[in-house]
Amino acid sequence: MGSTSQIHNHSQNHPLDIVEQLVASRDWLFDRNSDHEMAVRVPGRWCDHNLYFAWNDIMEAVQFTCAFDMRVPEPRRAAVNELLALINERLWIGHFGLWMDEGQPLYRHVLPLRGLQAPSVEQIEDLVETAIEECERFFPAFQFVVWAGKSPADALESAMVDTVGEA
Repeated sequence: MGSTSQIHNHSQNHPLDIVEQLVASRDWLFDRNSDHEMAVRVPGRWCDHNLYFAWNDIMEAVQFTCAFDMRVPEPRRAAVNELLALINERLWIGHFGLWMDEGQPLYRHVLPLRGLQAPSVEQIEDLVETAIEECERFFPAFQFVVWAGKSPADALESAMVDTVGEA
């Protein structure tokens, strides 16, 4: 993801200041709506990823989502929900869900920071890298269910096949 040597974790920084520094160092497009919210667009292998960070003062936590640039039609949502359950069994950190209003698959995680001034740069890097890796890894399975009409189990199996070499 690049060097973070220029990013400093100062204890007086707001938790999303660290996120903003990291995002800016990657030259990713972002919009810092307020001290408590930030939206970021990251190019991916299959599609762009829309990252959203929100700080909650009461819970002292950063809520993070990474949404695909994909919409699930209503008739395919039950199958996608089954796929979500299968995928979530394989994850160590975070989980996938479906934003029902938009029909958009997304990866979610919360980073609790009670008693800490801000997350470390490494924590934010891990959060973002993990989300993008998982979204990239499972994107084909969503495509297989939504557009190819495969069963969730078959879609997941097809998406998990590792290719060898290059075509």
